[in-house]
Amino acid sequence: MKQLTVRGLGDELARAIRRLASRDGTSLNRAAVKLMRRGAGLAEGRDMDVVGSSLDHLIGTWSSAKAEEINEALRHFEAIDESTWE
Repeated sequence: MKQLTVRGLGDELARAIRRLASRDGTSLNRAAVKLMRRGAGLAEGRDMDVVGSSLDHLIGTWSSAKAEEINEALRHFEAIDESTWE
């Protein structure tokens, strides 16, 4: 999937993208792509699912025990070592 940085959206368009994302429960990126496809007269086809779905095949593959094991391994990242702040 190609990436593109878009500048100068303006407040009105930015609000429209946020409204669409909120309404659809999707990311700002997906909402922006949806609006651009509409504006370009392109159908909202299968390629709309490409953005952010590359890991979908992993959803639901961990057992509860495996998920807890991973969460436990990551717990030390939740602590903040204030002695390093200087």
